[in-house]
Amino acid sequence: MEPSLRRKLGQDMGRQMGRTRFEIYYDAEFQKQHHKFKAAGPGLEALKAANAAGKGAIIISGHFGQWEAIRAAIKMHGMESGAVYRPNKNRRYERRIFNGIQAGGKPILATGHVGTRALVLHLREGGIISILMDEKYSEGVWIPFLGYDALTSLSAAQLALKYDLPMILAYGIRREDGNTFDVIFEAPIEHTDAVKMTRAFNQSLSSQIMANPQQWYWLLRRWDVV
Repeated sequence: MEPSLRRKLGQDMGRQMGRTRFEIYYDAEFQKQHHKFKAAGPGLEALKAANAAGKGAIIISGHFGQWEAIRAAIKMHGMESGAVYRPNKNRRYERRIFNGIQAGGKPILATGHVGTRALVLHLREGGIISILMDEKYSEGVWIPFLGYDALTSLSAAQLALKYDLPMILAYGIRREDGNTFDVIFEAPIEHTDAVKMTRAFNQSLSSQIMANPQQWYWLLRRWDVV
């Protein structure tokens, strides 16, 4: 890209991220604004079916668009999704962001061994959990993402296979007006093996990012060297 286009992309991403952050800060109010969310896709019906059968489900996405719009749409359809998150070292920010995320649905589970045990229990009891999978995971495997190999966690796919749960890709895509969202639930990823399933996620998210690059929060140091 030309330098001027790169600068514009950075500015656009900054505006998108600012909106996203404040929507999360005030997630309790955001979740109630049902008129903002248009939810569709085969994954939504699969999620409803799993929930009606008392079966757990794993929702996967990335730091793209407004990911809390996904849980808002789930709640709008009479369900609730917890989330996995990485605690922040800034205590003031941590309190605020945790309270916001918690307003979107419970349980909120920190990464790590304790959180993983609670996650497994929640899923086995028929709960829904949302996971953002586009961060570098040092114990993961190298899988292509946006054309570059990136260390990627296999944990969501491994859980889906072990407990026979649907693994559903979802995106909260911000519309042109900046305040409404198309929440897309893709069909559950076919159960094959953990690497193939995770590769399908990386491919799907890459396509979404290429279509709306300004909606991806790309300051996460996703690759070792780029």
